[in-house]
Amino acid sequence: MTALPDRVTGLVHALRSHGIRIGTGETVDAAAALRALGLADRERVREGLAAALLHQESQRVVFDPVFDLFFPLGVGGPDGSDTHRAPAGRGSDRDALRDRLVEALVADDAALMGQLAAEAVDGFGGYGSSSGSDGWSSQQTLDRVRPETLLARVLAAIRAGSADEGAFTERLEADEIRRRIEGFRERVRTEARRRVAERRGTEDIARRIVATTAERVDFLLAGRAHLDELRRAVHPLARKLATRLAARRRRAAHGTIDLRRTLRGSLSTGGVPMRPVLRRRRPARPELVLLCDVSGSVAGFANFTMLLVQALHDQFSKVRVFAFVNRVDEVTGLLSHGAADPAGLGGRILGEATVTGWHGSSDYGTSLGEFAERYLDAVGPRSTVFVLGDARTNMSDPNLPALRHIAERARQVYWLNPEQRAQWSTGDSAAYAYAELVEMHECRNALQLSALIARLLPV
Repeated sequence: MTALPDRVTGLVHALRSHGIRIGTGETVDAAAALRALGLADRERVREGLAAALLHQESQRVVFDPVFDLFFPLGVGGPDGSDTHRAPAGRGSDRDALRDRLVEALVADDAALMGQLAAEAVDGFGGYGSSSGSDGWSSQQTLDRVRPETLLARVLAAIRAGSADEGAFTERLEADEIRRRIEGFRERVRTEARRRVAERRGTEDIARRIVATTAERVDFLLAGRAHLDELRRAVHPLARKLATRLAARRRRAAHGTIDLRRTLRGSLSTGGVPMRPVLRRRRPARPELVLLCDVSGSVAGFANFTMLLVQALHDQFSKVRVFAFVNRVDEVTGLLSHGAADPAGLGGRILGEATVTGWHGSSDYGTSLGEFAERYLDAVGPRSTVFVLGDARTNMSDPNLPALRHIAERARQVYWLNPEQRAQWSTGDSAAYAYAELVEMHECRNALQLSALIARLLPV
């Protein structure tokens, strides 16, 4: 059995590995919370540690499954013994478990559902036969138990004991039972993770299996839920970046030493330059141009970056945004007018802007050429240009002269590529060819994006 201090520090290390910032003070607070709460009530321990360690509610999606690994409901199988491999697939056993699960769902008995989840994993979730390959699968368990098919039986049992009828009441009851079924499914996932952690090590499983925070999920792999969470995080992230940019501008405004005025002032102190005189720089906010690939899975990355820049618009003297698939169109107006509906930004761009021609595949060469021909007036000596895309040309001409022409006019051009560097210039990617002309940076998640914007934007 792992000592309690080791469990707390292990929990902290696992949360840090998922990007949750926890300092020594929060760790000490967590230990103090455990001392005050005791260990008799596991849910009180969960809430106490969450209050001590977390800074925002969105971090609970990582904290809860990690907590379940370090502070499990039990050890071993459902009877407390070492995990074993019970015979799986006997129809009578499965039917009996499903009958008991219906009773637990009708009564909303959390304790019984937890016990049934452990029995289900024990009886139907085991795979492998050797000590090195054995494991437990929540997906296999759920495929065999199929709790989602019990909805009608549970509703019938509830309505048999209720005189209240009506379509609205039935809909509420159905939604509630779906919530209970999803709760059981989550208990099965938690139980399977716990069993695997006992065999392979808790910290390793906490790092590899538990979902990470949205800001650390690759843009190219992010699902709708992660993208929705990122859109909600745009304005808090923009405020944080604006503070960083303002601090950089204040430091840069001091300028370099004015040697002539410094020496003149040192005459009053016997030639010792006690008070250096600095050349004051006139702060000038930069102009920003975004050129965004909005095709396929790259669109989520481009849309989030556009929303972030729109939220940062006060930091720039001018912002112009262009979108493309195989044709280029300016979408600055769509972006500013659509701030109230960030989720619909991608649909508005594809529906109202001319970003595709006779086919729907991305074509960087044609798009860069059209931008250089039609919109080069948007780029000037004070402009910083960000190109957002994976540089996959679908085997078409990458049109390097067009990008070179843009780079010659701009103050600086940066290319943010959401693919990992190991995939650059593989297949139809022209990443390294473009990288010879402009700075290309790997930008796979929101964490990297915010760091790059804070570092690359001119002051």
